[in-house]
Amino acid sequence: MEAHTSGRPISRKRRREGSNGDAEEGERVLKLKRHTLGLSDPAPYADQLDSLEDKPYKRVSMDEAKRGTPSDRPVRVYADGIFDMFHSGHARALMQAKGLFPNTHLIVGVCSDELTHKLKGFTVMNEEERYDAVTHCRYVDEVVRNAPWTLTPEFLTKHRIDFVAHDDIPYSSAGSDDVYKHIKEAGMFAPTQRTEGISTSDIITRIVRDYDVYVRRNLQRGYTAKELNVSFINEKKYHLQEHVDKVKQKVRNVEEKSKEFVQKVEEKSIDLIQKWEEKSREFIGNFLQMFGPEGALKHMLKEGKGRMLQAISPHQSPSSSPTRERSPSPTFRLPFFTKTSPPASPFSQHKTFVLMYFFSELSFHTFHSDQCLG
Repeated sequence: MEAHTSGRPISRKRRREGSNGDAEEGERVLKLKRHTLGLSDPAPYADQLDSLEDKPYKRVSMDEAKRGTPSDRPVRVYADGIFDMFHSGHARALMQAKGLFPNTHLIVGVCSDELTHKLKGFTVMNEEERYDAVTHCRYVDEVVRNAPWTLTPEFLTKHRIDFVAHDDIPYSSAGSDDVYKHIKEAGMFAPTQRTEGISTSDIITRIVRDYDVYVRRNLQRGYTAKELNVSFINEKKYHLQEHVDKVKQKVRNVEEKSKEFVQKVEEKSIDLIQKWEEKSREFIGNFLQMFGPEGALKHMLKEGKGRMLQAISPHQSPSSSPTRERSPSPTFRLPFFTKTSPPASPFSQHKTFVLMYFFSELSFHTFHSDQCLG
């Protein structure tokens, strides 16, 4: 039987754990228009509503239900269960039941603690908590408290039930191979499918499997060992484990920070090495420019040498007026010092002064030796 979807696809498989609403590969995601669908009030309990016993009970057929019924005569679909630790698997089952027909009034029966503990087992939530949880499911129109384990004709008539929704796996309980067998034979059964990967038993299994983790969690949150039914020795053991875990976490944090510090040092070292290489190349280039074969220092030395030679060489001072010619001494006259000699260069002038000094010294010594002999 195809479920009425009202334009919305119903996925009967739970998404993988850890997915953040992202579509799996190959899955097509249909976008919905934004509008408010939430209800402001919970679903009422059946015993709080007006009785239907004074109204005639005439069931609708499957064909009539699929075609759609008048607005004042919705198809009354019943779904029952324990609904302990109400989870998404429960909600999806009720969503399927609500979407079976175009006009559906969904009635949900919740069994009491006494009946459940007797026929199925102990529950985590008490009956009042389970009743209340179901009333806050958006797909539920009415909740029956203390629902029967096996549906009787009297119960079906009282609540004017047209169809019973449940997964089609035979449900053996209370000495029966399938408690819904008579409903299926009467043509009142509308099958739904279980959501894979989620159930109350699965959730309890997770808690039992990680029992120590959750005990430590609640001890840390302020619950006492007595409230958790934990012995004194185990309480101290859990506190010690918690302390050890905190130390381990601190060590991991230090390791992570050390890795980050080392990484930053490496990055800075690489940056410094690159800058040092750039500065080294710049320094070598400047050194070669200054001290290389054709560097600036060589030109500076050449210029300095030229200036030094120019400084120690005598310059011929210019004269604006003619100098008077002095008559040479009668005892010392050189034939090459004549008036008609060409102007001498600074170097030749220097040589002339040296020769004059030599001949003057020679004539002085000659004159002195003549006086001694006389």
